[in-house]
Amino acid sequence: MDIIVTRDLTKEFNGLTAVDGVSFSVKKGEIFGFLGPNGAGKSTTINILTTLLLPTRGTATVNGYDILTQQDDVRRSIGIVSQDVVLENELTARENLILHGEVYGMARREIEERIPRLLKLVELEGREDSRVKTFSGGMKRRLEIVKSFLHKPEIIFMDEPTTGLDPQSRRVVWDHINYLNKEEGVTIFLTTHYMDEADYLCHRIGIMDFGRLLDLDTPENLKNKIGAGDLVDIGFTGDGEAFVREVQEGCGWEVRSHEPGHLRIAANRAELSLMKLVRIAEETGVTIDSLSVREPTLEDVFIHYTGRAIREQAAENVTRAVLRRLR
Repeated sequence: MDIIVTRDLTKEFNGLTAVDGVSFSVKKGEIFGFLGPNGAGKSTTINILTTLLLPTRGTATVNGYDILTQQDDVRRSIGIVSQDVVLENELTARENLILHGEVYGMARREIEERIPRLLKLVELEGREDSRVKTFSGGMKRRLEIVKSFLHKPEIIFMDEPTTGLDPQSRRVVWDHINYLNKEEGVTIFLTTHYMDEADYLCHRIGIMDFGRLLDLDTPENLKNKIGAGDLVDIGFTGDGEAFVREVQEGCGWEVRSHEPGHLRIAANRAELSLMKLVRIAEETGVTIDSLSVREPTLEDVFIHYTGRAIREQAAENVTRAVLRRLR
């Protein structure tokens, strides 16, 4: 059963297309992710689906409700963990949760009954009466997750849920996301620019760039689509043209990238290919300086579709934003 469905979802801002004709569906009970750099259109899509923005064109339903004509029903069906922490620092954890529950029309007794259990789930038991301003970044993010689930939503939208957290805190948040999905049956829709996060959490991933959905599949299928086999990275000195030509034509290996002093190839059973590489290097007068073999990653998938790494794309987006401000 599809719990989220979009058709040709489009959002324009002053001539800039932030979301460009995006169509996809999310299955009930899955962790669905959008992977892409800042500025790819991930957050804008979430803002449309959570009724914070109106689309320029297109349609969408969330939990069976139309985002344009049934907004109150959509909002009752969802929880939101935004990029920025949205908590009242001067209030305690308990007071923050009571405030949130009352906004959603929950009875005070029900809120009070749920608070101890939910705080225990995220390892915040005993801190219910502590002011939020005394919490670490990871603790605040865990409290945000509790807040998003307090009113028993069908779907939780998480926009870059671990940005700014240290590796240990990120892992803790991942565990809580998995718990909500597996044990509580909540559908999770998250955005991220972390490859490992998308790979670890998501049942299916949509690759986003410049507002377009480039592909959507399971992490494993996305990696398989860019070709079977291991990736071999070779650093070398010498006549690169002859070396690369012989590797590609003489052995039939797929050259993924080639630049001065570096070659990346895809090869089945790469361990059996290494001796051939050494022999070709000797015959073409090339010295191999470094050699590594690894399985394809989601980073390779993103580069395959866009021609660049996410970190490069993100840096470019920041540069554009700065230039716009200076104009």
